[in-house]
Amino acid sequence: MRDAYQVILQPLITEKSTVLRDRNKYAFVVDRKATKPEIRRAAEELFDIQGDILKVRTMHVRGKPKGKMLRYQRGRKPHWKKAIITLREGASIQAFDTI
Repeated sequence: MRDAYQVILQPLITEKSTVLRDRNKYAFVVDRKATKPEIRRAAEELFDIQGDILKVRTMHVRGKPKGKMLRYQRGRKPHWKKAIITLREGASIQAFDTI
């Protein structure tokens, strides 16, 4: 069992994730090898929301190419994994309420 801080790396603060919060959905950057049950346990442990999680959705995000000069690609940002956690009605994550 991995530490919760190794599973959930950081919250994802974007315009789209801010809109999702109105529907009780919270977005996080997670470890690329993390599974849905690991993400659920880590979120319950970190944010003290036992029993409030309805659904965990994950997706792999490809890193964008960077440093294009003419036709040559110099490199790319690393690939990463995103998780969207849906909470039951009336529940919230207190850390996001201050943002």
